[in-house]
Parts: sequence; C-alpha cells; structure tokens
Amino acid sequence: MYLIGLIAFLISLPILGIAGAWLQLDAAAIDALHQQMQTVLPGYLATSAWLALFVTLGVIVVGAATAVTIGLFEFRGKRFFAWALLLPMAMPAYVCAYAYTDFLQYGGAVQSSLRALWPGFRVDVRSLAGAIFLFIFTLYPYAYLLARNALGERGVHLMEAARLLGTPLSARIRRVALPLARPALMAGAALALMETLADYGVSAYFGLTTFTTGIYKAWMVMDDRIAAAQYATLLLLFVAMLLWLERREQGRMRFATVRGNRGLGGNDGDGAEARLPVLRGAREALAWLVCATPVLLGFVLPVLILLQLMWRESELSMATNLARYAGWTWNSFRFGGVAAALAVGLALALGFAQRAGGLPRFKSAFLRLVARLASMGYAIPGSVIAVGILLPVAWLQAMFPGSGAGVWLTATALGVIYAYLVRFTAVAVQSVEAGYTRIPLSLDEAARTMGASRSRIVLKLHMPLLWRSLTTGALMVFVDVVKELPATLLLRPFNTDTLAVIAHNLARDERLGEAALPALSIVLVGLIPVMLVTRALRRY
Repeated sequence: MYLIGLIAFLISLPILGIAGAWLQLDAAAIDALHQQMQTVLPGYLATSAWLALFVTLGVIVVGAATAVTIGLFEFRGKRFFAWALLLPMAMPAYVCAYAYTDFLQYGGAVQSSLRALWPGFRVDVRSLAGAIFLFIFTLYPYAYLLARNALGERGVHLMEAARLLGTPLSARIRRVALPLARPALMAGAALALMETLADYGVSAYFGLTTFTTGIYKAWMVMDDRIAAAQYATLLLLFVAMLLWLERREQGRMRFATVRGNRGLGGNDGDGAEARLPVLRGAREALAWLVCATPVLLGFVLPVLILLQLMWRESELSMATNLARYAGWTWNSFRFGGVAAALAVGLALALGFAQRAGGLPRFKSAFLRLVARLASMGYAIPGSVIAVGILLPVAWLQAMFPGSGAGVWLTATALGVIYAYLVRFTAVAVQSVEAGYTRIPLSLDEAARTMGASRSRIVLKLHMPLLWRSLTTGALMVFVDVVKELPATLLLRPFNTDTLAVIAHNLARDERLGEAALPALSIVLVGLIPVMLVTRALRRY
C-alpha cells in the first residue's frame, strides 16, 4: 500500500509542481505576468484558439464523412479504405510538416508550375492555415474510428427503418446517422484537440506562437520558470476541460451502444437482417473521393515526399548519416523499451491491486484514485510534464544548494524515463484493465484455496492470460515514446538525440533531406498500432 502511495505521489508530482509555482508569486512575478498579458499572452491565446476551433471543425467533418461512407454503404474498395483510413495515425504531424514544406516551397516545382498558369500565385504552408491543414488530415482517424464503431452498433438498422418509412437518403444521413454518431465524433474531436494543443514540432517549425512553444521559450530561452509554469497551468486547465468533455461523450456513447444490436450484419431483434445500400456510378465515385482524399493527403503523399527527399541525398552524406542514424535509433529504442517495460509493470501492479479482494473501503477508493491519476497523464502535454518535473528540482536546489538534487532528473536518462512514465502509463493501464475484465475472479479464488501466494498468482496465472494485453500495452507505449518530442527536448541528456529530436533539429536547420530518414523511421514505427487496430477491427 505504501508503494502504491509513492506511485501516486510521483505520478501527480508534475501537476503539483506546476500548481505550486503560483504560490511563489512576488511583486516582480506579478509585474512580469502583467507585462505578458499585454504582450505575448494574447498571441498565445489567439493562435491556440484558432487552432482549436478549425481543427475541431475539420476533424469532425472529415471523420463524419469517412465514417458514414464506410459504416453505412457498400461499394467496391470498401475493405481497403476501411483500414487505409487509419494510416494517417502513423504519421506524426511534425513529420508531415517537414514533407509538405519541401513539397510546397516557393521555388519548388508545384508553386512554379501554378505561377506559370496564374501569375502571382503563392501558398505559404508554414502558416496557421498550413498547421490547421496538417492537424486535420493527421488526426481525423480519432473521430473516424469512434464514429465508425458507433454507427456499426445501431446505424445500419435505424437507417433501414428510416428507408422503409420513405425517408430520402440525404435526410437519413442528416437525421439518423449524424445524430447517432455525434457523441463519438465529439469524443474523437476532443482527443484530436488534445494532441493539437500538446504539439510542439509543427508550431515550432512553422513559427507559431502557441502555449507549447511559449512554455519552451520561457524555460529554455528566457530562463523564466514562473512564466513557463503559468503558461503550463493555462494549457493544463484547458486540457482538463477537454478530458472532461471526452469522458462525458464517451459515457453517452456507451449508453447509446449498450442497448443497441449486435453490430454490422447482426439481427435487429425480429430476425430480419439489414443490408447496406450499394453505391454505383457517380455515388461510388463520390465515396472513393471522400475516402481517398484523407489517405492521400495524410499519409501517401507525405511518405512519397520523404522517400524522394531521402533519395535526393548524396551517397557520401547518406553513408555518414547511416552511421549516426544507428545511434539515434538506439537511443529511441532504448528509451522506448525501458519505458514500455516499466509502464507495463506499473500497470500490472495497479490492476492486480484493484482486483485483490478484502480491501477496506478507504484503500479501495485510494487505489481507484491512483488509477485515475495514472490515466490522466496521457492527456497532459509533454512540455507541461517536463516543466512540472523541473520546477520541484529547481526548488530543491534552491533550498539545499549543496545537495545535488537536480543531478538525478536534470538532463539524465532517469528524468526522461520518468516523464515518459507520467505521460504514457495510462496507455498500459487501459490495456491491462481491459485484459483483467476477461479473467473471472473465480480463478483467483481457486488459486488462493490451493495456497498460492499473490506473487505466484500474478506470475503463474495472470501473466500467461494477460500476455496479449501486456504486449499490446508495451507496444503502444513504445511507439508513443519514439514519437514524443517536447518532453524529450527539455529533459534529454546532453549529446543524446532520439529520432524525433534529430528529425526536428535537422528540419529546423532546413536540412530536410537528412531529416527524411529519421522521419520515415518514426512513421514506420507508428504503423505498429495501426496494424493492431486494423486486426482488432477485422475480428469485430
């Protein structure tokens, strides 16, 4: 129980550190805050607000269009598009930004050809509009996946009932399908919006003044930890509101689907089986356009651009980069492997502690609170977690100058792994909890009657039954660690670069050809969860 309490304290430490920064406000800090409200803070608020508004609208529109097309209609190529629409999940937005910047640069072939047709034509992808475009087409799978599942529960039968009542197709989509998918679309949009607000790579590369770039600038450039904590607090409050909204919509979605039918092609209760409308001709071409456009813009085109950039590199520089590439890959895989193993072990301990019977009511409530804290970490941006870790270290160094308190967490592998655990333990916890729901408690009771200890129950009984959930959780944490950028930038050891960090640094220096190889490696690793989700959907 004491170990669980220590885990809860360590997980909540970044949030406590950020909140504690407001207790250190003095006259100088208040004056600085007032100046920030008159200078940089309105820009951070405006840019973040515009991003939030248009990314939300775009994700909902693209997610709804693709989910309705795949979930409620039958057409040639549907099986391919059903899983291909998930491919942009493997493409981090900052990697997509590097590709499109080279493809749409002013002196490139695309804009030069367009200017030959329309003199004066110019598109600046490194802008707020460009960032909105990238976020929409890399994050829409959140809304698509949830909405597709929601429509699969009851949408087919309700659409069939509306058709039998003589309702036109457009009215059936507007009055039946979209209201049914609304909770799922809102939940997916909230997840996409949290990823947008947590992003640092796109905002920094495009020169946008968002809260994430403001946090990094305040800490690393201005050396103002109070300002960094203030920005982090505002961002954290907004993310907490989004997390509450997402959970509320998820609850509504579960309520709507529990009473539903068995799913696509299932019985509607009276023995009749609903059939999906088959699209032909112009409607089939429209379905292809709706499904192919997001896949092309969010995955296929960026990958082709990165491959072309990598091919354009000279053989000598590529040979040199390959030698360095091995070190970057080793750092990414080392951090990812250690974080994944620790996160899965922590999730297993929390899952078994909640499952163990005979606990007093206070201890059971405390364990639920610990699990909730562990689950909140995934919604917190990496830059906020990094500031929340560095602030308590700075206070300890100020209080005990000769203690060397910052040696363990400042620019060390331990500090990076700790940030990863705070950020991504939620992924492992959710996977392990889902696995535990499939193991009946009667197996534990039978093992106890035979004299098995708790450790033996976990090692000999639970782990063999949970190996799929443990493996899935470890892979998901590993992939998230490889893609993580802001926390790694702030906390990584000196001369220790990961694939994400080196891709960002090379692209920032306009060395896009050299950045292509680590960027493609990140995309390749990101395909792992896409394959897992695709396999799960095929079973469903």
